[in-house]
Amino acid sequence: MSREDEDDERSRQRRLEEALEVKSLRRIISAYLNYPEASEEDVKRYERSFRKLPFSHKALLPHYPSKFHSLRRCISINSYFIFSMLQAFDPPIDMSLDVDSCEDSNPEQPQAPNENLLSREVDGFTCQSDSASRRMSCAKADETFHGERNSPKCKMLDHMINNEEVRAESCHNSTVRSFPKDMGNNKVAVESSGNDAINFHATACSSAHDWLDPSLQLNVPLVDVDKVRCIIRNIVRDWAAEGKKERDQCYRPILEELNSLFPNRSRESPPMCLVPGAGLGRLALEISCLGFVSQGNEFSYYMMICSSFILNRTQEIGEWTIYPWIHSNCNSLSDSDQLRPVSIPDIHPASAGITEGFSMCGGDFVEVYSDPSQVGVWDAVVTCFFIDTAHNIVEYIEIISRILKDGGVWINLGPLLYHFAEMYGQEDDMSIELSLEDVKRVALHFGFQFEKERTIETTYTTNPRSMMQNRYFTAFWTARKKPAAAAKHSTE
Repeated sequence: MSREDEDDERSRQRRLEEALEVKSLRRIISAYLNYPEASEEDVKRYERSFRKLPFSHKALLPHYPSKFHSLRRCISINSYFIFSMLQAFDPPIDMSLDVDSCEDSNPEQPQAPNENLLSREVDGFTCQSDSASRRMSCAKADETFHGERNSPKCKMLDHMINNEEVRAESCHNSTVRSFPKDMGNNKVAVESSGNDAINFHATACSSAHDWLDPSLQLNVPLVDVDKVRCIIRNIVRDWAAEGKKERDQCYRPILEELNSLFPNRSRESPPMCLVPGAGLGRLALEISCLGFVSQGNEFSYYMMICSSFILNRTQEIGEWTIYPWIHSNCNSLSDSDQLRPVSIPDIHPASAGITEGFSMCGGDFVEVYSDPSQVGVWDAVVTCFFIDTAHNIVEYIEIISRILKDGGVWINLGPLLYHFAEMYGQEDDMSIELSLEDVKRVALHFGFQFEKERTIETTYTTNPRSMMQNRYFTAFWTARKKPAAAAKHSTE
């Protein structure tokens, strides 16, 4: 094959990858936009069941029609938050790309994950490509966010956004939000690994939110909308006062351990900490506020869209109101518990005192941090409810060992609820499901020495007022990477 043919093939492959990523992102955005319609169908189902009751039974529940009305109001307020979040999001890729034509050119292309941010090659911890820096900064201190309410949207969103009562309750500030002129070091960089990542704000891929045009939206399965509801619950865990108990159970032991292990942190040369599976970014931010150069890594676009909005677009504490518990009628003590509002965020991220260099890197942990430039970069790696997301947990542990400096520490907290353990009919997929004993044995093989171990009981995105509380007895440890010579000696 000639050099010209090779270049053409690389270009064609790049376009195909872009098309797959556009298709993936369209599906995720469509899931967010389908939230109000899917939620309305739930309420209609409740109403149908209520109408089937005998008259004497309906008489015992005279408040139910009012509850259905309240549910619709809560759904509208959640939807307003979601749509405001989407309007603030600038896709890192051209959403107007003709996906079908790219796919037709290669009928045997692999399917892109439908919820994940695809990653490619990286160079250095800033996730820059070899050719040029393409950081996806999701914060521009001098920009103004204008809610563009004339842009196309589904009918329910249109109705909801034009409702003055919903606007007033969902967001306590004006719908036109100007950003401080000087945020100093409080700007949060959100990056994507990959040769095709571009600056979220410096380059406008799609004008005036054309990517929200209904013609580009997809009909998605309900399981995708369920992921949106999961995100709403995750917001409570990371960014609401109501989630403080869970954060104290999970994040506080990690923060206390980091503070103890790195007592003499320098502002001039702060230690570097990586947080894979960073979710909505609260733990990574808290670590930054301790005086670390903290980088969160997240694979899910569902998470990245939301974390970018909260980290970079919120103006004050309690700016937004959401209703996270309305989607389940089970195990409620009362209707008021189910319908209670939650204010977010409980802190203003830009004023939290983050350390310069705080960033969120989008991409698959294995692909991003297997790059040779990552070897021996990090002083600490923190994994919280993360290691069981692996197809191959051995690979995760090997990479964590490789990217840590000699003497660096790995702090872990979480269960072993392997995410791919119940895959049926997918012969090409892998799920290695080790016991805790085997996990520790593998860690020892890769040069870790366990310094502290204990069990921590906690919940995960649980409604604190629910009659059912699923609890985890998580493994919490601090393991130190032995110097290469010592590790080699111990394995001989």
